[in-house]
Amino acid sequence: MRGPLVVDDRVHELSSRLLGWFDGHSDVLVAFSGGADSALVLAAAVRALGPGRVLAVTAVSDSLPAEEAELAREFAEGLGVGHLRLPTREMDVEGYRANAGDRCYFCKATLLDTVAPVARERAAEVLTGTNADDHRAGFRPGLRAAREHGAREPLAECGLTKDEVREVSRAWGLRTWDKPAAACLSSRIAYGLRITPHRLHRVEQAERSVRRLLAAEGVQTRDLRVRDLGTQVRVEVDGDVVPQVQAIPRLAETLQEAGFAEAVDVRAFVSGSMNAMLHDSARWR
Repeated sequence: MRGPLVVDDRVHELSSRLLGWFDGHSDVLVAFSGGADSALVLAAAVRALGPGRVLAVTAVSDSLPAEEAELAREFAEGLGVGHLRLPTREMDVEGYRANAGDRCYFCKATLLDTVAPVARERAAEVLTGTNADDHRAGFRPGLRAAREHGAREPLAECGLTKDEVREVSRAWGLRTWDKPAAACLSSRIAYGLRITPHRLHRVEQAERSVRRLLAAEGVQTRDLRVRDLGTQVRVEVDGDVVPQVQAIPRLAETLQEAGFAEAVDVRAFVSGSMNAMLHDSARWR
């Protein structure tokens, strides 16, 4: 949804700060997931440098929903910027497959290793969509990988929070301004359960099927996650619709059709709930 173009003094200052970050920079490569954060970085780079000096690179793997990959393509195309869909092979990395607490480190490191040759060829600086809130979130092993690989973070370096990212994006008319967070599919799988293509694909299919089911039942939710907990499958939705979702007779059947035979639990969506579970288990070891 495109928001109205409303620019007050505060948003103007945030926009100027972000665009000013690109002063003195030449070609850039934006690690572009299609989410609100990397979309704003991409749009700012195009505004500041021009589309010819910007390349959007989207990592394509089993952990990226096909719908997200298509939305990323459409967004980059709308900006008139080159868009490279680059296959990554994080599934070849044991640290990623093992899905311990540092899984995101291996994911980010693999992404940045993969884009490095493209960046060198173009003499381009690699940018990510990390915002200031990400650095205050505590448990973000992927940030260490980005730092080790020398990736830059315009949003975080300018001090822009997630809310401010959305404010600026709305003022600029970016359709991603109110897009819900869409973490990779691996984030739906409980730490300690090995990441496999089968697990990723059934989570993707389950979320697609459950969203269709909710629409057919007249239930609207902004956020939706299907969590693979091993002995249980958890469906997370907006808190105010949890009772409605719990009462849907075909929910368990829909999840079974997607490949889940586990017991079904329905709860309110909590961003980072898997991280909380990891911390809770570590506390009692």
